[in-house]
Amino acid sequence: MSLVLNGTTGISGTNALTGVTGVNSGQIGGRRNIVINGEMQVSQRVGTTATATGNNTYIIDRYTTFASGGAAYTVQQVTDTPAGFKNAAKVTITTADSSIAADAYALMQYRAEGVDIAHLNCGTSDAETVTLSFWVKSSLTGNFGGAMRNSAADRNYPYLYNIAQANTWEKKSITLTLDTTGTWLTTTAVGLVFMWDFGSGTDFQGTADQWQAGNFHSAGSQVKLTSTNGATWYVTGVQLEIGSTATDFEHKSFGEELTLCQRYYQTASGMTGIGDNSGGGIGVSISFVTPMRATPSVSATAMTFEDMNVADRAQSSAAIAIRASRINSSGGVFTLTNFSSITHNRPMLHNVTAGEMSFSSEL
Repeated sequence: MSLVLNGTTGISGTNALTGVTGVNSGQIGGRRNIVINGEMQVSQRVGTTATATGNNTYIIDRYTTFASGGAAYTVQQVTDTPAGFKNAAKVTITTADSSIAADAYALMQYRAEGVDIAHLNCGTSDAETVTLSFWVKSSLTGNFGGAMRNSAADRNYPYLYNIAQANTWEKKSITLTLDTTGTWLTTTAVGLVFMWDFGSGTDFQGTADQWQAGNFHSAGSQVKLTSTNGATWYVTGVQLEIGSTATDFEHKSFGEELTLCQRYYQTASGMTGIGDNSGGGIGVSISFVTPMRATPSVSATAMTFEDMNVADRAQSSAAIAIRASRINSSGGVFTLTNFSSITHNRPMLHNVTAGEMSFSSEL
């Protein structure tokens, strides 16, 4: 059996396979997709609950939302998907804004870490051509907008994509050559951002399909999802890859996607601790399930521990302190307070159904 390419048998250094979207009706070999959680499998914070957005609010892992102005919306992990996908993100407008101010905005972003986009050569004459693709559907039709930018939000590429049929899944792709100027970080900070706009004002509208200075969320003349109360918009199968062809989506296992997401956000429960000498605190040591991007911020919900005398000790309210700055990207030592009747040096076992600690090093 021989492979014939452009009339030539075999492949040599001068022949390249281009325009190939899949192999044997499936995805091409993996690790093309720069996006983590592209099929919206992981939702550690709220599961499948429809959740109101705010400024820099993460709901489904790795996707942050922003809203300013008269409109409001929720984001939810759902199972309404195109064939071959398990989950999608659903946006629902809960408060419409029929008169969008120039400085208003509503959008969802994906932020890629600098170390993950270093090979794209952004900001140099060797900048790569890339393709962003995704599956989308909406209750509205027409031209919708988005943009790609650097971390400083001073180099920007607005784009439009068209939804032809209401409430029907359609695959969209945007191909562009990355910026040859500007500052593009290749550190553990934000390297590259792309977004979908739901209704930003004229202050955030640029010229479509070209790199330009400024902070834009979309090009002009787009559908404003936020103008219609109850309007919906769904997305899944998000992929960013080198090349001018939108190849078949690169599926990863749930376990792999979860581990990648836990670099930026993870929770801890089922821990053991020991009573301190105050009678109201428990000391715990946590090793993160995977090293985090940076030293995380810490939060908690009220927790219950069982002492070795088989008595439950519940916090009156959530309270946590980091012991003597003993925290880094691998773990930390903490004191949980607001307990009562804690015996000094007695081992304590966390009730996994009652509260948890959360760690965030999001971009």
